Amino acid sequence: MAAELDELTVVKEGEAEILMHAKNEVFYNKTQVNNRDISIAVLRTFISKRKEEHEAKLSKRTKSAAKVSESGAAESAVNEEKCNGNTKVPKETSEVAEKTSTAEPCTTFEEMVKTAEGKVRVELKPPRVLEALSASGLRALRYAREIEGIGQIVALDNDKASVEACRRNIKFNGSVAISKVESNLADARVYMLTHPKEFDVVDLDPYGSPSVFLDSAVQSVADGGILMCTATDMAVLCGGNGEVCYSKYGSYPLRGKYCHEMALRILLASIESHANRYKRYIFPVLSVQMDFYVRVFVRVYTSAGAMKNTPLKLSYVYQCIGCDSFHLQPIGRTFAKNNSVRYMPGFGPAVPQECTDCGKKFNMGGPVWSAPIHDPEWVASILEDVKSMKDRYPAYERISAVLTTISEELPDVPLFLSLHNLCATLKCTSPSAVIFRSAVINAGYRISGTHVNPLGLKSDAPMDVIWDIMRCWVKNHPVKAQALDQAGSVILAKEPVLQANFARAVASLSKAQAKKVARFLPNPERHWGPKVKAGRIITSKHISLLGPEAVNGYLSHENGGDEEGPETKRVKTEEEVEDPTPEVS
Repeated sequence: MAAELDELTVVKEGEAEILMHAKNEVFYNKTQVNNRDISIAVLRTFISKRKEEHEAKLSKRTKSAAKVSESGAAESAVNEEKCNGNTKVPKETSEVAEKTSTAEPCTTFEEMVKTAEGKVRVELKPPRVLEALSASGLRALRYAREIEGIGQIVALDNDKASVEACRRNIKFNGSVAISKVESNLADARVYMLTHPKEFDVVDLDPYGSPSVFLDSAVQSVADGGILMCTATDMAVLCGGNGEVCYSKYGSYPLRGKYCHEMALRILLASIESHANRYKRYIFPVLSVQMDFYVRVFVRVYTSAGAMKNTPLKLSYVYQCIGCDSFHLQPIGRTFAKNNSVRYMPGFGPAVPQECTDCGKKFNMGGPVWSAPIHDPEWVASILEDVKSMKDRYPAYERISAVLTTISEELPDVPLFLSLHNLCATLKCTSPSAVIFRSAVINAGYRISGTHVNPLGLKSDAPMDVIWDIMRCWVKNHPVKAQALDQAGSVILAKEPVLQANFARAVASLSKAQAKKVARFLPNPERHWGPKVKAGRIITSKHISLLGPEAVNGYLSHENGGDEEGPETKRVKTEEEVEDPTPEVS
């Protein structure tokens, strides 16, 4: 027992503490503190919003119950007259009574009020949470100890060592954790399928792709509940393996500068696709790309009528292979006819065979989610909550910076441009972001940054306006002659239709920039990233993930306390080998 205790170390994050084994038996990722902090902030906002929605629904029902009561009074008068043998009843009163009459003759008014009040007074239960892939249980324990008003939390894992560690950590965290968190050994997919619409919150944070869990997850979320989903397979989502992305998510990625935002939109489109199969649809409240993963928070609703709007939220993306021009083609459209809405396929093609800017071909990707990926009201509420409770968020600096940047994004503009990429295409010096923003604003369009890339710029200006601004910039800052077949040469050969105005615009700096609020922070330490998967033997090849000190520590522990790491031994071996080259006299 003493030897086992020596191998356990206490890891504290927020208000939760867990016991971790030195042999890497159960996965724990320190880097995901940002992920867990944002999840806690979103859950706090969800609980308050859920309460507001419930109270609004109660108020609405109370008003409708009052109307029923008024009509019930008229009906009771009719019934009383009938019971007394008087058949002469005022015409208006009898009409109201006939429309609302659902009770037997001679039913008293007081009984109807009680019935109506009984239906109105519905108590709101605390939200139930399912953490589908719990590992050590740290996330579930933080939810239980840090979020007020949270209900039961079910932590699942199909690994026995993880479930044992989770149960040990539940006991280690005291009575609050014991009363709220339960750990089960189960396949998350089977468990979610057998518990349809039972959980107000479903949290998916797998080591890799969440695609195999999405179908069961959208069924397990209660109506109006929230699904929180992480994807860490960024190489697949960002275009490294397009065919694999299509097989997992049903969308083809493009390798543009906006690939990380496209990854977010591919994940949202995939979740929507799975939800539609069960007459459900999603409403994104927050979508984040940070570190090495994407994380989305979506409300899930059931409505066969609203589900018809899904094609309006999805688009194909056409990316020019020669320049940075991209265009979106919506899958569907609607038009009104005789007080009804008709759903039709989208118009196409959105682009010609060759790019109108540089004459090159287009790559086609998607479909992606082209509707807003954030709800500004939710983002503002989450950011306000985070700032008011900064001491309770271990990663406060990072998440507040990300949320601040998100709050300033244009919500209705999919994807973004890279100013440096535009200049690389033209082989010109780059204008400052303030000058370029001012030119776009002076042309009558909107522009903002993006949380995905410090150099990214979102704008509703069409690509021909963007290139006209760059042509005007190059006229003032000439470039060397290029080959005539280069994309930059073709673009610069055209005269600008729009004469850009580079005068400094008032809105060229966001509020955060004007106040010099940090928006893109460096990693807090070296080797910041995903750690080694649980169960893998840690060797010297993991130095890039864990750092040499951590790896040497693991190896020395495995070797029974031998302080010499593998690098030291390798050096000794090389020194002992004689030089095979003969000496030259």
